[in-house]
Amino acid sequence: MRFIDLQAQYRAYQPAIDAAIRAVLESASFINGPQVAQLEAELARFVGVDHAVGFASGTDGLLAVLMAWGIGPGDEVITPAFTFIATAEVIALLGAKPVFVDVDPDTLNLDPSHLEAAITARTRAIVPVSLYGQCADLEAINAVAARHGLQCLEDGCQSFGASQQGRRSCGLSAAGVTSFFPAKPLGCYGDGGMAFTNDGALAERLRVIREHGQVARYQHAVLGFNGRLDTIQAAVLLAKLPYFEAEIAARQRVADYYQTRLAGRVRLPVVLPGNQSVYAQFTIQTPHRDAVQHHLALLGIPTAIHYPAPLHRQPIFSDLGHPEEAFPVATQAAQEVLSLPMHPFLATEEQDRVVDALLHVLP
Repeated sequence: MRFIDLQAQYRAYQPAIDAAIRAVLESASFINGPQVAQLEAELARFVGVDHAVGFASGTDGLLAVLMAWGIGPGDEVITPAFTFIATAEVIALLGAKPVFVDVDPDTLNLDPSHLEAAITARTRAIVPVSLYGQCADLEAINAVAARHGLQCLEDGCQSFGASQQGRRSCGLSAAGVTSFFPAKPLGCYGDGGMAFTNDGALAERLRVIREHGQVARYQHAVLGFNGRLDTIQAAVLLAKLPYFEAEIAARQRVADYYQTRLAGRVRLPVVLPGNQSVYAQFTIQTPHRDAVQHHLALLGIPTAIHYPAPLHRQPIFSDLGHPEEAFPVATQAAQEVLSLPMHPFLATEEQDRVVDALLHVLP
């Protein structure tokens, strides 16, 4: 059993994927080939925004948006204490201070009720994360950002294809960024990412930043970096895109089956009204996590922990001075979360194997 079965996905779409890669190889347009612009246009339409700008990774996209907004030393950026390191990493890379807030106990997304207390005169932006495939409460977060004149950047690196009140993730704030890491709901065959916005000036600045700050050949007007999306990765994504809606529906069926069979036995993912999750992970919570994970491993069932430590306990952020007991919801989540196999090709028989093993070991 595989945690995420990329081999099954490749076999299902192999002719289209092979043809897309072969076309790039034959053209030798490996950098800024036409597939990049085509993907940007198609994904902008999918999300429902005016502009999409491809990047070499989701991390690069997050970094570039903050750079474009002029975030730097002396600034503060609010972000959840429970997420992958990249969300806070890009803030610190620019010399700004990550300001952590706790997460909602049901969704493990940023809890908007903590925002007002975290805002200071130095706050410039909020970076909520749409964790595990479900959008954060962006309506509430955007409202706080608007009241205080702050930018809001959705880290949608796990939620591409999700929606909130009928609007797609990455199109719900001033800007949104997603990742195309292979294991993501829409993944390529390496690293890749994309930024989305309705702000034409921001989009143009992002295009400049990803090309070493170049506004014309060898003319560098702003500080940038090499953040381009490879043509081959764009081609792979274009080949997969026609199947993406069906994969979202398949992920929902897998999640519904887990929910039905595990109801009442373990703490299950909560999807808020008005939200549709793409279930980048199906993550349960149990105080018996270590014993459960060990038992499943003995039976050949793969699991993962997303994530084993809240950000304020990461050594790199020890200088921020947070006590270990800060952010209690994030801390508890890090001790209890366990992600089960989740992908569109997961058979019911495989799910039954996972669930039966879980039910056997749970108290």
